[in-house]
Amino acid sequence: MKTCSCRQTRTCQLKKTLFLSSVRSDEERLTCSPPSRSRKCLSEETCLRLHRHHHCLTGSLEAFHPRLTVGFEEISLGAGEERLAVSLSLSPPAAVVLPLQPPRRFIMDLWTKRVVGIIVQVALLLSSSYGTTGEEVCDSALVSNLPPSSFRSSSQLSSSHAPGFAKLNRRDGAGGWSPLTSDRYQWLEVSLGERTKITAVATQGRYGSSDWLTSYLLMFSDTGHNWKQYRQEDSIGSFPGNSNADSVVQYKLQQPAIARFLRLIPLAWNPSGRIGLRLETYGCPYTSDVVSLDDSSSSSSSSSLVYRLSPGGPRRTSRDVISLKFKTLRNSGTLLHAEGEGGLGLSLELERGKLQLLLRQGRTSSSEPRRLASLGSLLDDQHWHHLAVERRGSHLNLTVDKHTERVQIPAEFSHWDIEQLSVGAVQRSQKLNFHGCLENLLYNDLNLIELAKNNDQQVTVVGNVTFSCAEPVSVAVTFPGPQSFLQLPLPTATASSSSGGLTVGFQFRTWDKAGLLLTFALPQEGGVVWLYLSEARLRLQIHKAGRALLELSAGSALNDGQWHSVELNSRRGRLTVSVDQEEGGVAHASSSVTAGSRLFFGGCPAEEDGHECENPFNIFKGCMRLLSIDSRLVDLIMVQQRLLGNYSHLQIDMCGIIDRCSPSRCEHGGRCSQSWTVFHCNCSDSGYSGATCHSSVYEQSCEAYKHNGNTSGHFYIDVDGSGPIKPQLVYCNMTEENTWMVIQHNNTELTRLRPSPGGNQHSVHFDYSTEEEQLLAAISQSEHCEQELSYQCRKSRLLNTPEGSPFSWWLGGPGAGRVQTYWGGSQPGSQQCACGLQGDCVDPQHYCNCDADRMEWTEDSGMLTHKESLPVKSLVLGDIQRPGSEAAYRVGPLSCHGDKNFWNAAFFDKETSYLHFPTFHGELSADISFLFKTTASSGVFLENLGIKDFIRIELSSSTQVVFSFDVGNGPLEVRVESSAPLNDNRWHRVQAERNIKEATLRLDELPAATQEAPADGHFHLQLNSQLFIGGTASRQKGFRGCIRSLQLNGVTLDLEERASITPGVRPGCPGHCSSYGSFCQNQGRCVERDAGFQCDCSLSAYTGVFCHTEVSAGFKSETSVSYTFKEPYELSRNSSALPSSIYSDMTLREENVSLSFRTNQSPAVLFYVSSYYREYLALLINKHDMLEVRYKLDGSRDVEVLRSAAKSLADGQLHTVSIRRLTDSVSVQIDQNAREDFNLTADGEFSAIKSLVLGRIYGSDDLDPDLARLASLGFTGCLSVVRFNSISPLKAALLHPDTSPVSITGPLIQSNCGSSSSANPYEAENTHHLSDQSGSVGSGQPLVNAIRTDSAVIGGVIAVVIFVIVTGLAITARFLYRRKETYRNQEVKGVKQDDSQDFPFNNQADSQNASGENPKEYFI
Repeated sequence: MKTCSCRQTRTCQLKKTLFLSSVRSDEERLTCSPPSRSRKCLSEETCLRLHRHHHCLTGSLEAFHPRLTVGFEEISLGAGEERLAVSLSLSPPAAVVLPLQPPRRFIMDLWTKRVVGIIVQVALLLSSSYGTTGEEVCDSALVSNLPPSSFRSSSQLSSSHAPGFAKLNRRDGAGGWSPLTSDRYQWLEVSLGERTKITAVATQGRYGSSDWLTSYLLMFSDTGHNWKQYRQEDSIGSFPGNSNADSVVQYKLQQPAIARFLRLIPLAWNPSGRIGLRLETYGCPYTSDVVSLDDSSSSSSSSSLVYRLSPGGPRRTSRDVISLKFKTLRNSGTLLHAEGEGGLGLSLELERGKLQLLLRQGRTSSSEPRRLASLGSLLDDQHWHHLAVERRGSHLNLTVDKHTERVQIPAEFSHWDIEQLSVGAVQRSQKLNFHGCLENLLYNDLNLIELAKNNDQQVTVVGNVTFSCAEPVSVAVTFPGPQSFLQLPLPTATASSSSGGLTVGFQFRTWDKAGLLLTFALPQEGGVVWLYLSEARLRLQIHKAGRALLELSAGSALNDGQWHSVELNSRRGRLTVSVDQEEGGVAHASSSVTAGSRLFFGGCPAEEDGHECENPFNIFKGCMRLLSIDSRLVDLIMVQQRLLGNYSHLQIDMCGIIDRCSPSRCEHGGRCSQSWTVFHCNCSDSGYSGATCHSSVYEQSCEAYKHNGNTSGHFYIDVDGSGPIKPQLVYCNMTEENTWMVIQHNNTELTRLRPSPGGNQHSVHFDYSTEEEQLLAAISQSEHCEQELSYQCRKSRLLNTPEGSPFSWWLGGPGAGRVQTYWGGSQPGSQQCACGLQGDCVDPQHYCNCDADRMEWTEDSGMLTHKESLPVKSLVLGDIQRPGSEAAYRVGPLSCHGDKNFWNAAFFDKETSYLHFPTFHGELSADISFLFKTTASSGVFLENLGIKDFIRIELSSSTQVVFSFDVGNGPLEVRVESSAPLNDNRWHRVQAERNIKEATLRLDELPAATQEAPADGHFHLQLNSQLFIGGTASRQKGFRGCIRSLQLNGVTLDLEERASITPGVRPGCPGHCSSYGSFCQNQGRCVERDAGFQCDCSLSAYTGVFCHTEVSAGFKSETSVSYTFKEPYELSRNSSALPSSIYSDMTLREENVSLSFRTNQSPAVLFYVSSYYREYLALLINKHDMLEVRYKLDGSRDVEVLRSAAKSLADGQLHTVSIRRLTDSVSVQIDQNAREDFNLTADGEFSAIKSLVLGRIYGSDDLDPDLARLASLGFTGCLSVVRFNSISPLKAALLHPDTSPVSITGPLIQSNCGSSSSANPYEAENTHHLSDQSGSVGSGQPLVNAIRTDSAVIGGVIAVVIFVIVTGLAITARFLYRRKETYRNQEVKGVKQDDSQDFPFNNQADSQNASGENPKEYFI
């Protein structure tokens, strides 16, 4: 007795062993049924319950009926009862549940007897219930009762090996069929007598021999000609055969075939034997109604059927269905036309072998139809094709063969009823009519062909219509590969003619741009003629003695898969080549050719010596038909029987062309092109890459771009990766704190509203730069989103009261949006503004400032942060019609930060721990991406199993990642090897993709590894177990470490949510600086965060998200920036220390100085550091445009001047200077020049440093006279990234003037002048927009773009008053503090000021003063 497990149920195969398919928990009953590739495996919970409670046995029995399979499961339900669930494989299946006595111990004999008894009862039930269902069983044996005359073959080894003996399980003759020679040109054909529905094929080797097939092809035909190869659903052409001579291998066709003739072609056989075969086919009779429409020129009018609906009958129905089958050799023609009132109609027309759905308006032939859809391809192959059109409400479902396209019906069809249905032609139309056969033409289940046969008055038969399908015999030949050729002899009369006349004609179709079509030797001239395709044009070349004597070309785009006719005519000294009866082009030459005895089509024999056939071009792969020589058609059936000419590797009597671009396997709008054997996807301009344009080339968020090292700018983001949502262009504003995604709309400016008498409301709609689904997906995956909503008003109310009806509202969220009655800064549903929430509105009786209805300008503004209500779609403002009402509104761009998917991670701390998710569905295309970090040398990241198929990604060693899978062709592996260890506890990125063309694996930035898929193999990945993350189903080879941002086909798996409820797995994974810390540049320090990292730039002279943005400013001659170090009185407060000890705290024995500058001025002082002991350090450009470093480290000694050898530094170019002193050794480096070393004579101590000055030095009484003269000139130019040890004085002045001990005199303008490239797109950071205080109240008007109002005069007066007051305060402060300080000019333009204290030397605490003034004296 065996115990059931999910593994066992997954691996059961075929019908000999049945497997568990479903469990009904309410009855605790298991039902067994035959396995199929589409059936899902039991859930893990169910399997565990089976392990705990149930025992099972599986088996099958085929004794009562040759196609009866009985499976049984015994299930223990407890001490009281046991049940046996039985399933039968006959269609429809029957199932019974029989109670059993509860045996305590199973004895095999007793069990066998019980089973036999049960099977007898089941058989009785089966016999009594058989035939009661509406669907007929279609599995009768079709071959066993056929006479020998129904069998044909290519050859036979002897009369006892004749094809008539090839019947399953028969031992007549030699026990089966064997051909005379065993090669791929042999075939066995069976005529079933009439068209039959074939559902299965079974094969067997020749009895008592070592002769059997291991692989074969199946062909079907209605006429015994024009064979069509049967292909499985995923394009597999070959069928598996036998492994011995006696066992039967049966294959059920996925789609039944309907045919009169069946042909089996051996591909491979037992290497120790020869071809040997017995076969059987299963199916049932097929009946149909057929009509033939003959639109030949002999017909007096077009042939068609016209069905007119009853005038008085019911018309309008919610569902109309038209279905039929058709076959034709003509690639164009009107197949179907449905017409309604006023001539409005829909047509289905063949155009170049494709089916077009057209909308026609009016009954005149001049009206041009509108194309609604195009479907199908190669529909002119004289094989049956299924067509169905279903109208459901406002859309159509158009189906051609197995492919369906949903089409939206235009608005004019909303009340459209069909009045007349024309089949085969459209009256009063110049379009070509349909010529071919139709079968089972149904309109809403009404058989129109049957009505026509019975002369029903609603159906009119027009033209030459017959109720049978008379098919023309057209024998084609396929050239499938490199060794294919067809050699035909020249007719005796032509070969012996001295006139040199020759005419060769044929038709071909191909997807290839190049290939040899025809060649023959010119024995009299000693040359050769080549007729070939090149760049999809037909070319003829006559070649002799190594040079071309003649070249002609005709036609274009001849690789479109359509039939094209070619004629080569040489008569009376004139050579003509024409394409498509001269419609596609014709070329003439005054020459003639005299051919040799043989013509070669498609290629040359491999053993040919080259004198009579040589091919310097590509081989031809395609089809040919209607070959003629001197106007006489070539009998290709005689060629097939080796009675005429010679050939190799041809498929005669069929055209094996396949349209690999219909339907297109190229995703996301990729353009499909093809050759004979493969298709290609052009992904340019699609935003996707890969063999099928499956994987997005863009990141999924701004956060991901940041972690690739990108800075602020416009980027395309693809929020769902390889999913259906298109990429969108957004602005990524990467600040030091957050990474913002900014999405603009059509009106983000402050917009003024005037009173509008007669208009009660003003409504405005906002159109965003991205589509709806892109917008909602971006909001959903973000951690936080916000959008500014501002209303500035004067005598214009906003929301009224929470109890009253609001005057204004806005709509936000999905679709057109939902009505929202709260304002920015407040909470949803509150009908309040921010001041109401904070309790500081101007009128306590109201919850919005504007609701006070005052004559003064006031404002209600704030951020909307409720993601479900974003974005703002429209705004309705209601109180603007009263006299005196004025208002302005602003809806800012949508801004979001944080990516929930990018940081979603789980930590696996044991090899046996794992997470499980539902089955991964990636049948045709599957992409998997994630990041991992580990210290382990191996482990499985991901695994999902099927019955046979599987997919797995694992770390196979410390330097190798392996992507392995099986889709039915055997396991394949793709490997990427890293030169560096991958178990370094740093994040590594894995990207795997598998599609029908290839599999690729990418690891970090290493080159991708690729494994091509088999040309004609399975390509559907069919999985049915759970998806295991961090482990396997066997709980072996588990992964220890972190997995992050796991995405399958663009969908992120929530690892954290699943890890929070799974033992052995922890949500989240800290430690990102080891991987991303290198992004922090210029002494920036990486700081860990829960989700990511941050670069701390406080010790860097640079700023920006990665401390990469240079801080530069333009100086004028009067500009001065002074940075003050710790002052003695501040250090000595509450201390009795002497001044000498205070000064010793500021004594330096070494300095590191760096800066960049750009100037045309010389001489000029760039940098000056002073001390309380009259010591100083100065950096200047002398009058010779050379750099000088002046050190005075002893107040009693002269200054020491160090001059650099670099010249021409005042040339307006950017120069970088680096100075380092260690006691008495000084090194200077300018740009990329060699470092220069100097020695000082002083003691090497810089004592009691006082201040650092950039630009002009004010109060220069203590300076040397020469330096004082230079200092008074100031500096005109640019300074950038100034650094003195850990101090960044220029950065402090520009970015942190309120929290740093810095004072500014004169104009200081932040710019990018220190950038080496003025075209740098990331020259400055765009900071996130912050609105003013939500409750601001004042008499000043809102700043509306380009709006002038009369109130500007009032504003000017107020500005003058404010200026006078400020001036008075400044003079008062002068006398109160008596301290000379410099005035900080208000022209400083800085970015958003941080409150963090970035600098080690600071004279004051963080200031919250909104004015930003220094609380010291300002000298005016």
